[in-house]
Amino acid sequence: MRLRHTVTDTVLGPITIVADGEAITGLYFQHHIRRPDDAAFGVAMPVSEDPLLRDAVQQLLEYLDGRREGFDLPLRAAGDDFNHAVWDVVARIPAGQTTTYGAIAEQLGDRSLAQKVGQAVGANPLCIFVPCHRVVGSNGSLTGYAGGLTRKRVLLELEEPATASAERLF
Repeated sequence: MRLRHTVTDTVLGPITIVADGEAITGLYFQHHIRRPDDAAFGVAMPVSEDPLLRDAVQQLLEYLDGRREGFDLPLRAAGDDFNHAVWDVVARIPAGQTTTYGAIAEQLGDRSLAQKVGQAVGANPLCIFVPCHRVVGSNGSLTGYAGGLTRKRVLLELEEPATASAERLF
């Protein structure tokens, strides 16, 4: 199969999901930082005609409805070895939990790489599917997110355990 994409309406606004062959290669918000030009997404494909895109959209909508915590999709992201090392760590952050750029750098063997980790997290082409929204600043503050901090907050609140959300004042 060829490079193709679909756009689906969600509670976070329109989301473009890109597939190449038998793998999902991108998930982008409408005003995504580092969003490739639409020409890089290949042909527009109705989900009714593409089982992989249909599966990705279905799983995404289930996640956003709170009926799914993770994804069972073939993913393939373009990036260098360091990016992939970071994204592998990010992919293992459980729903409802967060970590910091520094903690990821420590897992990779060098705390001084925190800024480089931040760059790799920001370059993640598979937002939500590889949950970079679960990475926060060293003091727990919300830091940059390619889809914007409002979306990051929504995603974190969606995953928040019921006991934590009941204790939250906002």
